[in-house]
Amino acid sequence: MSILVCGSVAYDTIMVFHDRFKQHILPEQIHILNVSFLVPDMRREFGGCAGNIAYNLKLLGADALIMATVGDDAGPYRERLQKLGLRQDHLRHVPDTFTAQAFITTDLDDNQITAFHPGAMNHSHLNRVEDAVDVKLGIVSPDGRDGMMNHAAQFAAAGIPFVFDPGQGMPLFSGGELLECLKLARYCTVNDYEARLLCERTGRSLSQLAEVVEALVVTLGPEGAHIYAEGRRIEIPCVPAQALVDPTGCGDAHRAGLLYGIANGYDWTRTGRLASLMGSIKIGSRGGQNHAPARAEIADRYAAAFGESLW
Repeated sequence: MSILVCGSVAYDTIMVFHDRFKQHILPEQIHILNVSFLVPDMRREFGGCAGNIAYNLKLLGADALIMATVGDDAGPYRERLQKLGLRQDHLRHVPDTFTAQAFITTDLDDNQITAFHPGAMNHSHLNRVEDAVDVKLGIVSPDGRDGMMNHAAQFAAAGIPFVFDPGQGMPLFSGGELLECLKLARYCTVNDYEARLLCERTGRSLSQLAEVVEALVVTLGPEGAHIYAEGRRIEIPCVPAQALVDPTGCGDAHRAGLLYGIANGYDWTRTGRLASLMGSIKIGSRGGQNHAPARAEIADRYAAAFGESLW
């Protein structure tokens, strides 16, 4: 049985400006902004929420099935998925489009200027959950707006429990639409900023929102996470990272841990701890898919962090 991961597949192009933006952007001239930054360092990473989540599920030994849309330039990404052993049954090619991609320029103060082109992601509604077989669990992660709405409804119609993960796609939805997706979902995960935004948009408190789903997970960065489930708030500690290199994709690694725990019937404490560990492992590498611990190493690091066996 598979875990169906609905979301984006994207390229991330990261460039480093060896200076500070504030030295080149004059506040009094902001109305006629016209600047150019020399970026000697550049790298291209494989990313997107669905790609990152599936990658981490693969590390854990789960059968992850990606449902996403890609453009004419998807060749390198497809080759990577093939090498990783991740199936492409529901990776839809949309002709005459680019695969979604982010262009990120970072300065010496770690400020970022990002441009995001959705491309093929805008056609995610062409994919249908019912086309996937032998699925026991799913996730609706950031993607095209219509695709996210459709996939939430399709999971519910098929009787497949799923995690609603609005993430950076939250501004695309009204409060009523967010509440509708929550009512369809079995679980929801957001970070602390997204949790505040979710409350503002729906007009409900966290405790009220937690009553709509079986579990509401709120990540708190270095403070760990809170899981609202079973009528209580379960506090999950942050696992200290071996190195603090790059937070890109940490949320997706965390979601993979949640999905694995849910799929394998773990209680919420163990599920949250595994998710915390996966985020901690990810932050030690640049990009969303460059960490590569063996499954045994994940188990060893879990045991060292929590004093109990993972498997």
